[in-house]
Amino acid sequence: QEFLADNSVDTVEEINARKVSYERDDALKLLDGMKELYVGRGKKLVHFDLKKDYDEDEVAGLILGRSGTLRAPVLRVGKKLIVGFNEEALGEVLK
Repeated sequence: QEFLADNSVDTVEEINARKVSYERDDALKLLDGMKELYVGRGKKLVHFDLKKDYDEDEVAGLILGRSGTLRAPVLRVGKKLIVGFNEEALGEVLK
């Protein structure tokens, strides 16, 4: 929340990941209508151009945690879906 406030990002909808979980099929449905996917993995940021072909299994492996549910946090900014937290990379994507 602090990061979003510091970067002037307004929250339209917030879903508590402890109360609502997205398994593989539901998580992949979040990609519908999105043009880009960014996945924060430690200090790295993995980018997918969703307008082109992408490997669904590879994407699922990145956006799902060990429990098989969608990793948090997830941000939808326009046609971009951002999964995972990497402060520096998120700052770049949100510019």
